Amino acid sequence: MTTTARTDAPTRREQILKEAARLFAERGFHGVGVDEIGAAVGISGPGLYRHFPGKDAMLAELLVGISERLLDGGLLRVGDAAGDPRALLGALIDGHIDFALDDRPLITLHDRELDRLKDEDRKRVRQLQRQYVELWVTVVRELYPVASEGEARTAVHAVFGLLNSTPHLAALGRDAMEELLRRLAHGAFGALAGEPGE
Repeated sequence: MTTTARTDAPTRREQILKEAARLFAERGFHGVGVDEIGAAVGISGPGLYRHFPGKDAMLAELLVGISERLLDGGLLRVGDAAGDPRALLGALIDGHIDFALDDRPLITLHDRELDRLKDEDRKRVRQLQRQYVELWVTVVRELYPVASEGEARTAVHAVFGLLNSTPHLAALGRDAMEELLRRLAHGAFGALAGEPGE
């Protein structure tokens, strides 16, 4: 990723969210109690209420938060690429691969639990996702002008499906998986112009 990595320790709130994501992904939202989340971070279940009003708030912060993070990262990459569409697409792919490999529980959580969000939170997630998709569609159309908008949009969603399938894939080891996903993503976009993958 192009952003500077944090070196400070995660806050208690961040620890709670990380463990909640892991537990929700493993056992489902309704299969996990507040006491279990608290135990995972070394505090009592009721102690969680100092940080979150309940499980619903944790779920909303997780799903809205990751959508915000993806969009913010994408916008930073647009600025860093300084008008070079090939560099931008590569950076977007690399950033999404980092997310897919490092935040697998959030992918599972999104797939299973998005419908449990309140309407306003679900709409916010969808809005952020649409903006993120548009970043990709814009650069793909610039790189592959022979592709129609529909083809570009379909290719973007297909690449997301490929990259977001990581929770269901056998582990190759992070470096090998990262390299393979990168080649597959570039290959998928290259197909818009009948090109081999980069």
